[in-house]
Amino acid sequence: MHLIPKKLHSFQEACALRERLREAGKRVVLTNGCFDLLHVGHVYSLEGADKHGDSLWVALNSDRSIKNLKGTSRPIFTEINRAYILSVLECVSGIFIFDGERLTDEILLFKPDVYVKSGDYDLEKLDKAELRALQDVHAEIKFVPFMKGISTSAIISAIKKSQAQDS
Repeated sequence: MHLIPKKLHSFQEACALRERLREAGKRVVLTNGCFDLLHVGHVYSLEGADKHGDSLWVALNSDRSIKNLKGTSRPIFTEINRAYILSVLECVSGIFIFDGERLTDEILLFKPDVYVKSGDYDLEKLDKAELRALQDVHAEIKFVPFMKGISTSAIISAIKKSQAQDS
């Protein structure tokens, strides 16, 4: 069985769809992340991000990007599996996969109206090049509440601890 994420687009397709939304007067929201082992904190943040516009787009880190950021034991799920899971969420309008560690070039070309990150970030913690790109395209920057103590890394640690106790 081959999974086909229904909302997954190439970056070029995403930019073309974004342009149509702009022409229709819609506010486009962009967020990004790995979304490996999708959990309640991810969904909570995505639902919060969706409230800042008419169409929520997710820039999803590629498998290679995650390996570079988090090490060779990650991701747990492939980019296609992660995109499929995200695509079934009602709040997500579209997804594109990016290969870099930063989203700077994609921001400059996609030109979101709003960029949203979880509340574990603030303006000081945003990558400086990404921040400049967001300023260059005049995107509003918003932060949604963060669910403390819930992360993919924490879930993986809890599983490992549980397995060690069961051994």
